Amino acid sequence: MPVRHRERHRTDRIGWLRAAVLGANDGIVSTASLVLGVAAANATHSNVMVAGIAGLVAGAMSMAAGEYVSVRSQADSEQAALNLERAELEADDPAERRELTAIYVGRGLDPALAKEVAKQLMAHDALGAHARDELGISETLSARPIQAALTSAASFAVGAALPLLAVAIAPGSSLIPVVSGTSLVFLAVLGGLAARVGGARVAVGAMRVTFWGALAMGLTAGVGTLFGTVA
Repeated sequence: MPVRHRERHRTDRIGWLRAAVLGANDGIVSTASLVLGVAAANATHSNVMVAGIAGLVAGAMSMAAGEYVSVRSQADSEQAALNLERAELEADDPAERRELTAIYVGRGLDPALAKEVAKQLMAHDALGAHARDELGISETLSARPIQAALTSAASFAVGAALPLLAVAIAPGSSLIPVVSGTSLVFLAVLGGLAARVGGARVAVGAMRVTFWGALAMGLTAGVGTLFGTVA
């Protein structure tokens, strides 16, 4: 009995994975940078904590709004393209069939086979065939604004909670090194996990996220130190 070969692709994860990784990464980097900047300016432990919590709430809402607007615009563009394609199919079906045939010929099919493929696909789902092969729109990769917004907000909040936890348990004298060290570890783990799920190299993903996170935290702490000294 033949064994069915099931290929495991990751394209169905692109939408939520992108939003989740960006949200968690931004949550860690921005919140850790914020609390380090405030701490470097000689603020009290309670003030650092308040600043971090405020940053978590503001950041989560900002991520949700930004992601929703961005993906909503993409979804609107896709819908407009589908509406135009639907009208073209209703106005001139033969021309649309020739157009689809030409696409398949361009991809390497024999003209006769391309014509038959276009005929059968359009008989099954004309709009779906044109959406997929002419416009590049598929159900798997279609824009989902609500999903992207909620994923971004939730992942940002989770990411931001990690440096806040470090702030809560670290004594005031060692707050900066504890928050910096733990946040870099969190970023490395996140980058490696995202690379692993997405099928990329784990070490490269971890190093890339950690480098930019360290740079952001270093610059923000430097600004806090400068203003703390001036004050």
